[in-house]
Amino acid sequence: MATEGPVLKAARSFSGWLIVAAILFIVLGVFAIIEPAVAGLGVALLVGWLLIFGGVSHLISAFEGGGARRVLFQILAGIVFLLGGYYLLTHPLLALGTLTLLLAAVILVAGVCELVTYFRLKDEQASGWMLLNGVVALLLGGMIWLQWPSSSIWAIGTLVGVNLLLTGITRLMVGLTGRRLIRRAAL
Repeated sequence: MATEGPVLKAARSFSGWLIVAAILFIVLGVFAIIEPAVAGLGVALLVGWLLIFGGVSHLISAFEGGGARRVLFQILAGIVFLLGGYYLLTHPLLALGTLTLLLAAVILVAGVCELVTYFRLKDEQASGWMLLNGVVALLLGGMIWLQWPSSSIWAIGTLVGVNLLLTGITRLMVGLTGRRLIRRAAL
């Protein structure tokens, strides 16, 4: 085997880190699926902190100038973000319920959009996938909406868990494929 150049070493290092990250995604995804309520609360708290950071960012941005209107808008937006973030952090169960209802509405709207797109493109190849996606989205969104507020306990955590699990599996496959390609290139 020939000595590896700097590009192959960097690729090997990157693929290693990708595999480690993939395993972490898979573990977190499985945990979120097993404990969806805990994962959902984690998401609600994360959104609360993101709103706090967004509010601070708006307040800092207000000092950059740009006219009284812009400054006033930045201050008002900062206050709204801070209040929203504070509320989510101090009432995480209510935040989880609100986020679940919002999630259901977004999924329902996405399903309707997919169906509209299907009917506009139904003569095109593979448009059936849009129909399937739209129907599944409507069923999922409807299921979450109709079972609200009890769906707050499982919906967000389960969906985040499935997303993390699939992201981890995808990254793992990419990392392992990269390793095989690096091995071939090093020969």
